[in-house]
Amino acid sequence: MEFEFSLDNINKSATLFWKSIQNERVVAFHGNMGAGKTTFIHALCDVRGVKDVVGSPTFSIINEYVIRDHEDKKIFHIDLYRLKDEEEAIQAGVEDCLYGDHLSLVEWPERAPGIFPEDTVHVYIDVIDSTNRRLRIERN
Repeated sequence: MEFEFSLDNINKSATLFWKSIQNERVVAFHGNMGAGKTTFIHALCDVRGVKDVVGSPTFSIINEYVIRDHEDKKIFHIDLYRLKDEEEAIQAGVEDCLYGDHLSLVEWPERAPGIFPEDTVHVYIDVIDSTNRRLRIERN
């Protein structure tokens, strides 16, 4: 599946995204620096009714958000950018998130490709121009 989005229609695109991945638990976001990975994840959290302030977990590595009206369901927003390898990801607790019962949205998955479940959904975000992005969803 592939579609384009901009800030003007990002929540509509986020809703379409959630419908397209159904009950998948782990989503790996690929894209260059500044492609819009964090911005799109923010929109995904907004659409799901996350109560918390959504921000980039670049320094904390893992942010945990609670979904409004689903206190027992969490979204883990994980940013592997600062990690060197899979061992650092494991030490940071990333694997626990990926193999748990909650949703995991992961930026920079190429830093630790071997730790992801086989059924991970891979999302590629490409810059079209200063305001538009192309998003492609791939399943194994």
